[in-house]
Amino acid sequence: MATKLSVNVNKVATLRNSRGGREPNVLDAVGVCLAAGVPGITVHPRADERHIRRSDVLDIAALLKVHADVEYNIEGDPRPDWVELVQLVKPTQATLVPVRPGEITSEAGWPASADLRQTVRAIKACGTRVSVFIDATLPAVEWAAGQGADRIELYTEPYARAFAESREQAVRVFEQHVACAERAHALGLAINAGHDLDLENLVLYRTLPQLAEVSIGHAIMSRALFVGLERVVREYLDVLIV
Repeated sequence: MATKLSVNVNKVATLRNSRGGREPNVLDAVGVCLAAGVPGITVHPRADERHIRRSDVLDIAALLKVHADVEYNIEGDPRPDWVELVQLVKPTQATLVPVRPGEITSEAGWPASADLRQTVRAIKACGTRVSVFIDATLPAVEWAAGQGADRIELYTEPYARAFAESREQAVRVFEQHVACAERAHALGLAINAGHDLDLENLVLYRTLPQLAEVSIGHAIMSRALFVGLERVVREYLDVLIV
């Protein structure tokens, strides 16, 4: 099974919003990704709209209508306006991500005390696949299965930090992710992953059993500043061809 790449275009919107106006244009960035052959696009419209806005979500949805083979993944916390937006757009996938006050980016997966079952049912009812963002622990996998999710997204920042320290530490953390992936697969859950994956640490991580999709944004956009977005997307697609 080939692992799909979903490019997160949040950072393009962050740069646009820092100045105002329309440039860099998020739709242009999506177009470049599509031209490079990417099979998925991810956005995370936060309540404060500090990067992706509701209008971006709708504009991308309209563009992807003529690209039926490209998956659209909308991330977010299950606040009412986000759920309504997902129900309106009916993307391929909705990824439920916890949000902590004041965070710059996602910092952890859902706690096992969270009850997302009603939200999961509401989203699945409109034909959208549901993934939940979790830490790489077996209890979290069991919790996700109990919520009725279709997939989990393993939070990979701890793996990325370990990889930056040493190969030994990376392998140790990666083995925890392997155990979670194997348990998730046994429970009927598909496996996604994301957060701080890059061209180097992805080489090991792509071997995760049953890895369906990786969502990558920051590393792609950072490198794209120097060598161009289309080239970087193609580099990541090449890495995922095992």
